[in-house]
Amino acid sequence: MKKEEGYPQKIYSVPTKRYCQTLDLKEDPALIQEYVKRHSEACHWPEIKEGIQSVGILEMEIYLLGTRLFMIVETPLDFEWETAFQKLATLPRQAEWEEYMSIFQVADPKASSSEKWKQMDRIFHLYE
Repeated sequence: MKKEEGYPQKIYSVPTKRYCQTLDLKEDPALIQEYVKRHSEACHWPEIKEGIQSVGILEMEIYLLGTRLFMIVETPLDFEWETAFQKLATLPRQAEWEEYMSIFQVADPKASSSEKWKQMDRIFHLYE
């Protein structure tokens, strides 16, 4: 799908909330290309996707502009961020994935996902 056409959004049978986060990649076109490849459907690690879903995350999207990543995480209203990400850090291959991803990211290589990705403040919505 082309970005100019927009991206369809899932509809859930439960009320949801979303978290928005950002992280920067190293300024290296080859590394950025590899980072994108590693997140593609053909190359992602199934254990990582399964782990994300097992902690209660309904959807996770990552967008890229230059070296800046923007992530949207959609969850049920009763989702507890800290608890979920503590559990996620213990799941199969998660630490290996985080270490591998650190070669692309401007972040501490030993940091967990929840330490690397910085939550953003919402400053505007349509107030409806």
